[in-house]
Amino acid sequence: MNRLQHATSPYLLQHAGNPVDWFEWGEEAFAEARRRDVPLLVSVGYSACHWCHVMAHESFEDPGTARMMNDGFVNIKVDREERPDVDAVYMNATTAMTGQGGWPMTVFATPGGEPFYAGTYFPRAHFQRLLAGVSEAWATERDAVVSQGAKVVAALAGTGTLPDGPLPGREVTEAAVRDLAGTFDTARGGFGGAPKFPPSMVLEFLLRHGTPEATRMAEATLEAMARGGIYDQLGGGFARYSVDAGWVVPHFEKMLYDNALLLRVYAHWWRASGSPLARRVALETAGWLLREMRTPEGGFASALDADSEGEEGRFYVWTPAQLREVLGAERGAFAAAAFGVTEEGTFEHGTSVLRLPADPDDRNMLDDVRAELLTARAGRVRPGRDDKVVAAWNGLAIAALAETGALLGLPHLVDAAREAAGLLDRVHISGGRLLRTSRDGRAGGNAGVLEDYADVAEGLLALYGVTGESRWYERAGALLDTVLARFPDGAGGFYDTPDDGERLFQRPQDPTDNATPSGRFAAAGALLSYAALSGSARHREAAEAALGVVTALADRHARFAGWGLAVTEAALAGPVEVAIAGAPDDPRTAALHRAALMAAPPGTVIALGDGGVPLMEGRGPVNGEPAAFVCRRFTCRAPMTTPADLTRELRTPAAG
Repeated sequence: MNRLQHATSPYLLQHAGNPVDWFEWGEEAFAEARRRDVPLLVSVGYSACHWCHVMAHESFEDPGTARMMNDGFVNIKVDREERPDVDAVYMNATTAMTGQGGWPMTVFATPGGEPFYAGTYFPRAHFQRLLAGVSEAWATERDAVVSQGAKVVAALAGTGTLPDGPLPGREVTEAAVRDLAGTFDTARGGFGGAPKFPPSMVLEFLLRHGTPEATRMAEATLEAMARGGIYDQLGGGFARYSVDAGWVVPHFEKMLYDNALLLRVYAHWWRASGSPLARRVALETAGWLLREMRTPEGGFASALDADSEGEEGRFYVWTPAQLREVLGAERGAFAAAAFGVTEEGTFEHGTSVLRLPADPDDRNMLDDVRAELLTARAGRVRPGRDDKVVAAWNGLAIAALAETGALLGLPHLVDAAREAAGLLDRVHISGGRLLRTSRDGRAGGNAGVLEDYADVAEGLLALYGVTGESRWYERAGALLDTVLARFPDGAGGFYDTPDDGERLFQRPQDPTDNATPSGRFAAAGALLSYAALSGSARHREAAEAALGVVTALADRHARFAGWGLAVTEAALAGPVEVAIAGAPDDPRTAALHRAALMAAPPGTVIALGDGGVPLMEGRGPVNGEPAAFVCRRFTCRAPMTTPADLTRELRTPAAG
């Protein structure tokens, strides 16, 4: 066992038995490289990464390759999910040097951490030649190697900035819709070609924008994904991406962040349309989160692996013979037709990924078949689970579960959101500062980055809007105070790491969305909501300044500004503020609350409960009846006491 046996990251623990003398990221590794006068080899990946497993089996478990690594380098293994800052700066270097990125990421750096050569997955023979070549260059051409590292760092120092501006207007969001329409796949949904990733933040923007064209693109994509192989037709939940343009064959890993974001979008689609498909997918995805991703402490695990029994997708795929074995001949044929399972197969070795191109006439039989197949599948060897709790992704899950539970009338989902928030409050948050990860109820040592603060604040504010429990509003406010104190870049944006965080060769800062909302756009959304509840001009101004960069992205790169555009829609709508005054246990209060939730325009904030939030101050029942006040920037219309009046007010153009 190497040094990683003491790690808390499941990904690092996967490598604890390698013959490679791995170090965790930290000063010990840098000091050892200086002492030995050798380069660093920094290997970055994550537990659910298929090609990370392949490179591990081919190279890191091979004694000969390990010997070359140990003799010539100090080797550092990094879990990108624990250290997104380290991942970000080295990914910038990798893409700058090679034109592409991905994981596993392999970076050679000076003992000071400056990268001079990088790549992603290397087959063993190629990797061994590379190790020999870098060792030779370090021994015979040291000055050139060090100079290359300095040049890379200097070049990266001048990149990544985008022009800021004022809060974008309607013309910017309209330009974004036109840009998205230019890459929209009218036949199969989604944007661009293969591989296709679920465009969660873009879909939220399109639903909020609400024009016929925006709604058409959103609904077509949501339906195509829900009926495709990227969605687990038996157990619910979405895989990371589709390897093809038609959503048929996924890359089978399942990530918490994808499912949290998509759960919220499908719930919002149901709210806007009443679609039975949207409701079913929201219910099933929420059920999957609680059944397969919840930890004993009440948080949510990071990911499920793509592989089981050494094969990608083995847990999920079926043959016609396997269907007949479980269901019998007649029902097996029904299942094969419904789910697109053929003798030729859509995946490997004659297996097929289950899809549901259309609902069959016999819905009851479909439900029975799904239940039986899910029970049978439970007897297979399950993919591994990365059970560390990441603060940011749990924040996304809290928001999704709280809102879905409230919209669909499922209190147990709200309870799950509350429990996850309690775990973050107990384990991750102290004095307004946030730790990024925990495992088994014990916090890790990695400081929270901007997305952690922003996404947790977003989740806590959503939870407050559903429960009226003011402590979540207060916790969010403390986190956002830290954002404003520690993360600003002085030009209206934010760095991804705090000003008192670890110094890397570059301070990471990326305003664009990736698989999750960028830290900057997530911060803008949480700041805007908090300002609407608190009346704080400081928070409102910071949110608007952070959104200024959206203008530079909207008309050519809207796919990378989805959350910024969604928050912009909320800002342009007000956002609308709804204060509901009345006894919490009064059914009339609950009816007003539900009306507000169901009719809410984009980004609406809802205040209720027993005070503690400025939006509630001075607003109470009217003639003894619970009342709802619809406001913008604390200027309110006349109070309403019936759900019908509140719904009408929220759905009029003047209110939304």
